[in-house]
Amino acid sequence: MKIRVWDLPTRLFHWALVICLIGSVVSVYLGGNAVEWHFRFGYGALALVVFRIVWGFAGSRYARFSSFPPDPRAVLRYLRGQHVAGPGHNPLGAFSVYALLASLLFQASTGLFANDSIMWDGPLRNLVSNDTSDLLTRLHKLNRWLLLVLIATHLGAITYYTRVRKERLIGPMVSGDKEVIGSAGAKVTEAGDGAAVRARALLILAAVAAAVWALVTKVAAPV
Repeated sequence: MKIRVWDLPTRLFHWALVICLIGSVVSVYLGGNAVEWHFRFGYGALALVVFRIVWGFAGSRYARFSSFPPDPRAVLRYLRGQHVAGPGHNPLGAFSVYALLASLLFQASTGLFANDSIMWDGPLRNLVSNDTSDLLTRLHKLNRWLLLVLIATHLGAITYYTRVRKERLIGPMVSGDKEVIGSAGAKVTEAGDGAAVRARALLILAAVAAAVWALVTKVAAPV
């Protein structure tokens, strides 16, 4: 049987973040005036990640962090085949989500203070010393590689589950519905994805977007 696992806000977050990441990488490698778009995509990614963190507490059942806590013992049981997989993230996937969110938040945050020593500065560059900005720039560049490794691992896991374990992961992130096989299907609860859930997500996103906009325009504005 199929049940709703991923609510619409979670799915839109996922694909919007993919667009922001691709746009950010492409624009920074194009260089020149395209770097301005690198910043814009970075602001978008920051707003999305902060939204997802809030949604981890206010979202529907399987979007909440409480449904996939970081549990090393559960990971070991899962790797040994002793863990009964549920509709949401498995224990290994949970660690992947936390690692990606942490790395993305760090990347977007350090970018606010970074500089390229030529013509581009992050919007909060003037709030810190030159040495601090240079340090955060180096960390921003180093974390880029960690982020790329995490993304590559994520894509590799999707490929493995699709081809080897015959478990569709991309489809449910598009439709929101996931096939639950056997007796487990009678025990699980569907994720809420009604108008109230979506309205709550829209309010949270609006508040987060306004906060990021204020951060990069009002806080960064010269006195």
